Amino acid sequence: MIHGAWHGGWAFDRLRPRLEAAGHAMVAPDLPGMGARAAILGAVTLEGWADFAVAQARALAPPVILCGHSRGGIVVSAAAEQAPEAFAALVYIAAFLNPDGRSLDDMAAAMPRDPLFEAGLQPVGHGAGVRVAAESAIHAFYGCCTPADQQASAVRLVAEPLRPFAAPVRVSEARFGRVPRHYVACRHDRTIPIAHQRAMCAALPCASVATLESDHSPFLSAPEALADALLAIADTVTDRRET
Repeated sequence: MIHGAWHGGWAFDRLRPRLEAAGHAMVAPDLPGMGARAAILGAVTLEGWADFAVAQARALAPPVILCGHSRGGIVVSAAAEQAPEAFAALVYIAAFLNPDGRSLDDMAAAMPRDPLFEAGLQPVGHGAGVRVAAESAIHAFYGCCTPADQQASAVRLVAEPLRPFAAPVRVSEARFGRVPRHYVACRHDRTIPIAHQRAMCAALPCASVATLESDHSPFLSAPEALADALLAIADTVTDRRET
């Protein structure tokens, strides 16, 4: 599980009981450099995060399904391009699914601006990273969550390295394209509007697309529905291996 911007592996905690009860192991690390001091924030790269995801996968018993939420989508794509043999499937959870050569910044520039969210962004580390205010995070990420979950999650957010946002995602049909990809869309998402999620799936078609009645954070607002969607994808991986 690759978390999104400002978050950590903690975001997926509610999925663990359901996935493990079905016989799966769930690994949800914090990406290196999150919330670090300026020098480390500035050294974080998309390639380094992809290296990290591949190393995590290779430490596990196959088959490994690599899931990314939001910004985590660019990490998933870069990791699959680097080592397609390490992954049985890719899952994009309300995530950026970028065509070759497009950065996250490029994709975000095509979406409507959200003044309330943008007002809460604060550069840190001499511009190496950015923080988001709790009120802005609640508005953008947690609209369908309970007030308790909104507050508890917003205070856990940390500084996000900015270099990966500007890095073009390099994917090819020969490598990235070898790994089946799946998309879990969120109908009430204020961060990546559903129309843009649909457009990304049209540009890079997926083996399956599930739609949840969720905000941008289904791991908090709809964990059972998200777990069910992930288990359905895992079943397709099992079926492919058996045939």
